Amino acid sequence: MTNTQDQDTTLPDVTEAPNPVIRTMRMLWNDKFAFVSVVFLLIVLLCAIVGPFLLEDAATKQNLRGRNAPPFDFSTAWPYWLGGDALGRPLLARIIVAAQNTIFVAAGAVFFSLLIGTTLGLIAGYTSRIISQIIMRLADIIMSFPSLLLAVIVLFMLDSSVFNLVIVLAITRIPVYLRTARAETMEVRERMFVQAAKVMGASNGRIIFRHILPVVFPTLITIATLDFAFVMLAESALSFLGIGIQPPEITWGLMVSQGRPYLTTAWWLSFWPGLAIILTTLSLNLVSNWLRTALDPAQRWRLEIVRKKNG
Repeated sequence: MTNTQDQDTTLPDVTEAPNPVIRTMRMLWNDKFAFVSVVFLLIVLLCAIVGPFLLEDAATKQNLRGRNAPPFDFSTAWPYWLGGDALGRPLLARIIVAAQNTIFVAAGAVFFSLLIGTTLGLIAGYTSRIISQIIMRLADIIMSFPSLLLAVIVLFMLDSSVFNLVIVLAITRIPVYLRTARAETMEVRERMFVQAAKVMGASNGRIIFRHILPVVFPTLITIATLDFAFVMLAESALSFLGIGIQPPEITWGLMVSQGRPYLTTAWWLSFWPGLAIILTTLSLNLVSNWLRTALDPAQRWRLEIVRKKNG
């Protein structure tokens, strides 16, 4: 007779789930492109926060002896390792300092457009048809004008300040989040948990922001990551055309514009800030693709398969 008391009847604890932060970090580590992109974006963010306080004098002080100094001359001070501009100012220091305005404009425009567009989209998708039609017609009016053309007209009429640039770019991007939030809300409001909350007497505001918004938000965050790159390119284009941020302020797009007359003699004046724009937008696109997979439970299994293959 087998002694059942000697048998190991201990079952694994299937209720214990890994920490969400640890699980996210593991998924990020397994996607090397996304991991490198996040590291690069953190470096850019650090430069945008700390750079102006440490290098403001070095980025604005003129030195005519270093006028159009070539890059990779490591016998000079490290701010000149990427060369000097037409007034002898070090390019590396200026790129680091310019990151603040470039990131601030993009982040401010995305934040305000995300906030306003999401709020209006939730209201349009859940409330009455009349309110929804009014909101959508306003969005159609904004979308009827090309975003860059609208920004050019408004900034030409107003002062080309950082605040005006943020507001103009934010207004042009509101319909993107509004239409997405409305479409997602109209689909989510028919689900069982929303109907149950309505039967239990929850207010419209509680249903929208407590039950619908958490489901819609991951999609909006993914769009915001892509939109961040678009707004940064738009700011660079406006600065390149001369109607964006004006000197003595610095942005990467303005640096590209200032180096345009010297492309045949000093290519590095436009190359390095242009490279910063390209790498930042590419990193944002890679992170956006990773976020879309990581935040979507229906797609997250792909990252789990990669993790198991990597051991």
